[in-house]
Amino acid sequence: MQQELVERARRGDHDAFAALAGAAIFRLDAAARLILRDPDQAKDAVQETLVRAWRDLPTLRSPDRFDAWLHRLLVRACIDEARRLRRHRVDVELTSLDAPVVDDGVSLMADRDQLERGFGRLEPEARALVVLHYYLDLPLPEVAIALGIPLGTAKSRLHRALQSMRAALDADARSRAEIGEGHFA
Repeated sequence: MQQELVERARRGDHDAFAALAGAAIFRLDAAARLILRDPDQAKDAVQETLVRAWRDLPTLRSPDRFDAWLHRLLVRACIDEARRLRRHRVDVELTSLDAPVVDDGVSLMADRDQLERGFGRLEPEARALVVLHYYLDLPLPEVAIALGIPLGTAKSRLHRALQSMRAALDADARSRAEIGEGHFA
């Protein structure tokens, strides 16, 4: 069914392309939000992805690889968006000094927060790899195809991304331990 829609869209059928885009839009948006960490940027990247897909669809050699090709376009659009805004953006994180202490689920939220901070420190290219593999459950060979890189390169970049996240988590833990020691001393 999808290959038939791709073939029709390649010949200029707007309805076929709309059906393909409609089937993929939620996955694309979820991946873009994870990669870019900003809903507005993600929306722009998804829109750019669909524009590029419509424009470049006639050049797609293998209609059966449409999903991998679409993911590759999304990752490129996300990286372009991140680079474009990196020049003009300053992030400021505000923390409440009077945050209420809650016992239920605190450690789970703290772990998730730590993981989120580690993930946020990755470059968009590394986040894209993690998102495609761990969040979208794509096998590593498909991730490599989607990113247009050799499988060995995808494996090594994923390994480095995970190491970087671990290092960030370890640094956060050491920092909190030092703050805690200084607070009670």
